[in-house]
Amino acid sequence: MKVLLLNGSAKAKGNTNAALEEVARQLELEGIETEIFQLGGESIRDCLGCGRCSEAGCFFDDDGVNRFLAKAREAEGFVFGTPVYYAHPSGRILSFLDRAFYSGSGAFAFKPAASVVVARRGGCSASFDTLNKYFGISQMPVAGSTYWNMVHGRVPGEAVLDEEGMQTMRNLAKNLAWMMKCFALGREQEIPLPDTQREYITNFIR
Repeated sequence: MKVLLLNGSAKAKGNTNAALEEVARQLELEGIETEIFQLGGESIRDCLGCGRCSEAGCFFDDDGVNRFLAKAREAEGFVFGTPVYYAHPSGRILSFLDRAFYSGSGAFAFKPAASVVVARRGGCSASFDTLNKYFGISQMPVAGSTYWNMVHGRVPGEAVLDEEGMQTMRNLAKNLAWMMKCFALGREQEIPLPDTQREYITNFIR
């Protein structure tokens, strides 16, 4: 089993990465392989609603969206991490996830996931809520922890000093690992996935 962790910060080694690394360490102890996918500082375009998605993913292949989707199809769990900017996730992770989910939603359905947010002080709950909405619309069970999945720190290195935040990350990893193992047993028992309907799409503008 493998969990794909997405670092939505432009800083590859900042506090968001430190939080994700704590999750990854605990997952590895639970026998689950991990990989952190770094957005870094490269440019990421918004979804343009062009309708040219394909089986490969997004029509635009000049950033990491399709590389991420290829890994997501093989993963069995996800953790999305973001720094908090103005009480909101980073713009880059939202642009990235809009395109990834719109063009490759099948890579995520029925796989457990969690979001992690990192802030100097405030805005964590709003950012946490925003990221969780990607899971809710995509039939993804959400793993929780013993507190909201947040860590506090301003300059790189401070996050690891947040003892409760790091504890929350470890407990999140334990809960996510437990869910994934339960789902794996379900697959072994050939329990079918929910037969969800998609034929009705109501448009209110006629």
